[in-house]
Formats: sequence, structure tokens, C-alpha cells
Amino acid sequence: MAEPLLEVRDLTIGTGTGEDRITPVEQVSFDLAAGETLCIVGESGSGKSLTLLAVLGLLPTPLTVLSGSIRYRGRELIGLSDRELRPLRGKDISMVFQDPMTALNPVKRVGSELRRAILAHRPGLGRAEADLQVRELLDEVGIANPGVRARSYPHQWSGGMRQRAVIGMAMANNPSVLLADEPTTALDVTVQAQVIDVLARRREATGAAMIMITHDLGLVAQVADRIAVMYAGRIVEQGTVWDLFDDPRHPYSAGLLASLLTRQRIGRRAYAIPGAPPAPSARPAGCPFAPRCEHPARSERCSADVPTLVELTATRSVACWPEGASR
Repeated sequence: MAEPLLEVRDLTIGTGTGEDRITPVEQVSFDLAAGETLCIVGESGSGKSLTLLAVLGLLPTPLTVLSGSIRYRGRELIGLSDRELRPLRGKDISMVFQDPMTALNPVKRVGSELRRAILAHRPGLGRAEADLQVRELLDEVGIANPGVRARSYPHQWSGGMRQRAVIGMAMANNPSVLLADEPTTALDVTVQAQVIDVLARRREATGAAMIMITHDLGLVAQVADRIAVMYAGRIVEQGTVWDLFDDPRHPYSAGLLASLLTRQRIGRRAYAIPGAPPAPSARPAGCPFAPRCEHPARSERCSADVPTLVELTATRSVACWPEGASR
């Protein structure tokens, strides 16, 4: 098999030492192949966004990578300085942040922001040529009258327009890897469909691989090749989209799918996983999902030992003691 484009191994993110140590992300491992879409799903606070921020070296203070490895095309990224990472950001690895209003400078015109993103990696390009590319980018992501709109400020655009502009900015330099942190949050279903279509068309044109974070399992079914399910800072199940939707092996994955509204469940009471995720500073001993688990094969071991991610097939792995014991 070809070497993965992006390799994350045993990534642990945290702060503090000894009894004060807190690790919002623990022992996370996954690969991303060229042209592939990996969706990371899980409740808020499971460590999804922190994992993506670690790839770009953008973790908020005081969090840091405590251990593990992140390799892009075989090059280790952990330990690189901000100056060393800067050429990769936006050119090789780019990110669409969750809130486009905070991703765009409120006192800069949208066109100016896009032009800056282009010139950051192509300083020899003339301003007139850069402005032409800005208009072409805005046109490609579905912004009408791009020449006029480029002179507007972010607050003069709708949420869907801002998100499309941010996607255009992220794809301006044809990155190999696109990181998308809930790119359709707070958008209505019509605008969401437009944004996803823009993402698909830009990725098809550039061949970029993508890691997408989302709570929308319906969206996952549309765009994902593989899925990683995160809970309490750990990946608890990985597999192809067919693996996860047809036969979820971890009780948390099954609970997420059971809570998804489908045509067959209209008129029935919606399912909700009991309880709530633990805070990083108050995780229980053993499996962090044990207090909420409804698996019929639960055992005392579930409350005593943290399960490791076990490979069940070539495309499927799960961190669950009942499943691991039944191999």
C-alpha cells in the first residue's frame, strides 16, 4: 500500500503534571490516504477539534502535545517551530474553521483576506493577478458578482456566503490536506447542501484529502470514506462508512446511530444515550463510556481497565472489552 499522506500515532494532548495532569486527547491514531475523506464524529468535548489543531501546531495555551507523532508525507511535524510550520499552513495543509465570522478579520474586506492568503505562498505574484484569482475563487464557490462582493466586509455577508469564502481561502493554494471543523454548523439545510457541494467541487479539482469533524451523521453518510468515532479523548471505533452504519461494534457508535432520525423512526420517541460525557479531569477508571454503557455483555473489567483499540478486520477496529474478547 502507498504511504499515508498524514499519519497520526498515539497522540496525547494535555497540560500539567502528576495529579494535576489533564489529557483531553489520549493515544489517538489514524491515517489519511491521498484523496480520502475521514470523518471524525463524537459529542462536544471528545477532543475532535484539538486533534486537528495539533496537526497544524495551533493548540491553545496551555495545552501541548505530550507524546505521539504526526507525520505529513513522512515528515515529523511535532517539534517544528512556528516558523517551520508556517510554509505548510495554507499551502500543504489548510483548515476551514467552525465559525467563519472569527476566521475572517472583521475590519478587512473579504477580497483583501483572500488576496493575502494567496500572496502568503506566492509572494512573486502581482497584486492585479492575485485580485483576478480572488474573483475567480469567489465565482467558483458560488458568490455572485465576485468583483463587487470582494470589496465587502464579513458582516455584510450571510453566514453561508462567509463559509463559502473561507472554503475558497482554504483551497486557494491547492492544499493536499483539508481539515474541516464542522463547516456547516448553524447553517440551514439548503445552505449546508450548497457548502458541501462547494467543498466537493473544490476537492475534485485539487485532489485534496479531507478530515471533517461533524455532529451530522447524515452528512457523514454522504461524504465519508472512513469514520473515526471519538469519546472522552480517545478513538473508540474506526471503519469504513459501510462498516459503521451497517454494523456498529462499539456501544457508543450504536447509540449515536440510534439517535439519528430516520424515516423508519418517525412517530417514535427519539433515543438519547443516557448520562453525559465525563470532563477530562474527572474520567472514571476503566472504560470512560462504562457509566453510560448499555451493552448486554458488560463486565467488571469495563470499570477496571481502559480498553485498547483492537483490529477486528483490515478495515475495522474497536476499543471495547466485550468486542475484543469475542474475536
